[in-house]
Amino acid sequence: MDFTLISIYFGIITVICLVIVAMIIVTNRHIATLEKNVSYVQDTIIKMQNTLRNKSATNAVAEHAEMIYQDLLQNLIPILAALDIMPRNTSEHPLWRTLGGLLDEYAANPFVMEKLRRAIKLDANVKRNVSNYMSRAESLLDNLNATEPDGILATTFLNGLLGQSLTFFTQAYQLATADEDIK
Repeated sequence: MDFTLISIYFGIITVICLVIVAMIIVTNRHIATLEKNVSYVQDTIIKMQNTLRNKSATNAVAEHAEMIYQDLLQNLIPILAALDIMPRNTSEHPLWRTLGGLLDEYAANPFVMEKLRRAIKLDANVKRNVSNYMSRAESLLDNLNATEPDGILATTFLNGLLGQSLTFFTQAYQLATADEDIK
């Protein structure tokens, strides 16, 4: 009888140990799954934080860009008025419409360079606005080069209307001031 009781107790203890081991294995699997889920959630939260930071930075850049665009535009308006050139009739930003109108007119009539040279030479307001526009546009391009590691945005601006207009104004300004140096 003692042997049967010992065998029964031993069997019960073995079954209990097996159940406990099985529960430990199942619990470990659940813990591993939870660790994976927590890790995934942490990674997702970090990605969301980075996205929100980037969006906030993008919004700040967009607000600053609008101020820079308005500053450039304020310098362009008197220049185009002196040259009697109208902006493009498109749905673009007013700065790009103004630059587009100027460069379209120059492409159609190269005499616009001579008109601008004369305006710079004879009108101090035009000269000041051209100088301000060139310095601010160059500053914008330098800023873009410094802040963007790829240089894609700066290259886009440089190859676009901003760069073309900067070249146009620089040539006209140099021609106008070269005439002053000769005298």
